[in-house]
Amino acid sequence: MQDSSPTVGTLAWLDSVRWTADGLVPAIAQDAATGAILMMAWMNREALALTATEGHAVYWSRSRSQLWRKGESSGHNQKVLEIRLDCDEDVILLKVEQQGGIACHTGRKSCFYRRLEGDQWVSVEPVLRDPNDIYRKD
Repeated sequence: MQDSSPTVGTLAWLDSVRWTADGLVPAIAQDAATGAILMMAWMNREALALTATEGHAVYWSRSRSQLWRKGESSGHNQKVLEIRLDCDEDVILLKVEQQGGIACHTGRKSCFYRRLEGDQWVSVEPVLRDPNDIYRKD
């Protein structure tokens, strides 16, 4: 990410995104090295602009109605190497370096740790770190 890019500075590129009626766009975080899909979250204009300028993922929490910087409480930050927009202009793809190897609040590498097997969802990825240890409130 180059913070000095004129397109980041003007923010006109944000107008190309097809935002939902709520002013949001889904954002998929992908491990830049392996291609693994790590998580999906929502971004508003401010979150996407901050992500581009800071070089670290910033999302919009619908449940808390506020911005959240990935890793602010867990330490599992996402360094953003690339930002892409899909052909319909309504989904953001972030190619990231996932700090600590954990993207999911459950302590797993990816939020997509369940696979449909027959008629049930089965956990197929291990917990790498107990969430109680990650989000300990001292």
